Order: sequence, then structure tokens, then C-alpha cells
Amino acid sequence: MATATPTQPALRVPRVTRPLALWHLLSLDAPTVAALWTWFIARASHVRLPEAATVAMAVAVWMLYAADRMLDAQSNQQDTLEARHIFHHRHRSAFLAGIFTASITLALLLPRLDTQSIHLYLILGGLVFGYFILIHAARSAHRMPKEIAVGICFAAATFIPTVARRPDLRLSLAAPALLFAALCSLNCLFIYAWEHPALHRALDSSHPPHAMTRLALRHLRPMTVFLVLAATAQAVLGPHAPWPIPLASAISGALLLVLDRCRDLIPPTTLRATADFVLLTPLALIPFIR
Repeated sequence: MATATPTQPALRVPRVTRPLALWHLLSLDAPTVAALWTWFIARASHVRLPEAATVAMAVAVWMLYAADRMLDAQSNQQDTLEARHIFHHRHRSAFLAGIFTASITLALLLPRLDTQSIHLYLILGGLVFGYFILIHAARSAHRMPKEIAVGICFAAATFIPTVARRPDLRLSLAAPALLFAALCSLNCLFIYAWEHPALHRALDSSHPPHAMTRLALRHLRPMTVFLVLAATAQAVLGPHAPWPIPLASAISGALLLVLDRCRDLIPPTTLRATADFVLLTPLALIPFIR
């Protein structure tokens, strides 16, 4: 089967006039969210992280997301390509140069990270790399529940710097970490549902989503409501966990529900960017952290 060629005339990227859309197309959305939550989790847990930890997080996540979007543009069929894939393909030389520069930057930052964090990141990185190969190389890649896996790995990466410095917090942060992982997965699932309104409902599609993804899509709103309620309860009643972390997850979940209600009124690229923008709720809670 022939792969898509994103330079074909049929594939166009809408003219970018909004900073929010450009933030998304440049793959800056996920790194911003990752760096903010990494800092926020540590701050809410009264753990002081070196600046290198948040910078390294942003650099590593940008590299991963930029590479993933470039590979998607090369391997996916034309009708599955979104604006971000086409944008990365058209500017692949610039993105490749950026990835090369970012890899050097990351290498310079690694000696400034604590040993335990590096050890945990190596384990997570090995799992992510293996999954990366399955997604882009295996013939059955489309059968993997990518949206769910991304949420779990993304959340794990943001909690690693804190639990590496304070292993005694692992138990108290377990529930907030699970809630944030669920939020990240729901974020990906909402985006999938918006970008594939017919595909995720078609059981006879040539590229159906994974069974777990399909099940989650059918119950997306109830699952999000449950997340909001569970995170709110954790923030109010949790005896040990830092309350700002689950509260931020609850607010983001509620905003995803609002965004889903308004999805038909927002341009596709802006809608995709806004889905990540609503994960920046820790910014609103910073004044309440001591």
C-alpha cells in the first residue's frame, strides 16, 4: 500500500494567524504542558527541582513529539493527516535541525540531573522507544492503543523528578498521578474523536481504533465526569496528597467537557491546540501554593 505524500496539492495547511495555532503546529504545546506540570507537581509537594529538570523535560518532549509528527506524515494515509503532520513535513529540514540542536542541549543538561531521575527516565525511555517502534514500524501499529499509552507515559515523566528526590512521596502521589494519567489519556481521546468523527464510530473501517480506545470513545463524557468528581474528591478529602495537583486535573477535565460542547464552533487546528491549552490549569493555582 502506497504511503501518503504530504506535498500533494490536496493537502493544505490553513494559514496560521493565531498564536495558539502556531504554538500547536510548532510542537510547543506538549513541551509547555510537560514542563509546567513537572514544576507544579514538585512545587505542590514542597520539593525544589533544579531548573535543568524542567528545561530538560521540555526539550525531550519537544524532540519526541516533533519526531512523532514527522514520522506520522511519512507513514500515514492521506486522509488521516492533520495540519500538524503536514506542517512538520513541509518544514522537515527546520525540524530536523531543531531536533539535532535539542539533542545536544539535552546531552548538556543530563549531568545536572540527579542520578535517580536519570535511572527512572532510562526505564521509561526504553518503554517509550519500544512503543515508538511498534507504532511506526509494525504492521499492526494501528491496533495499539496509542492515546491511552501516551497519557500514561506523559504523566509518569512529569512525576519522576519529584519522586526521585523524595521517594517517601511515592504512595501519597500515586492517586494524583493516576488521575493525571487519566486526564492526559482523555485529552488524547477527545482529540481523536474530534479529528475522526466518522472513523471512531465505524466498526467496519479499514483502520479501526484499538478495542480499548473504541470502548473509551463510546463512554468519553461519562469517564471525564467521573474523573472530575474523583479528582475533586481527592483534592478535598485526600489526607496526604498535595491538593493542588488533583484540583488542577479536575479543572482541566471540566474544561475538556466544555470544549467538547463547543467543538463545532472552533476551527480544527485551534480546537486541537485548545485541548492542550486547557491542561495549563496549574498556572491558575500557583498563587495558592506555599
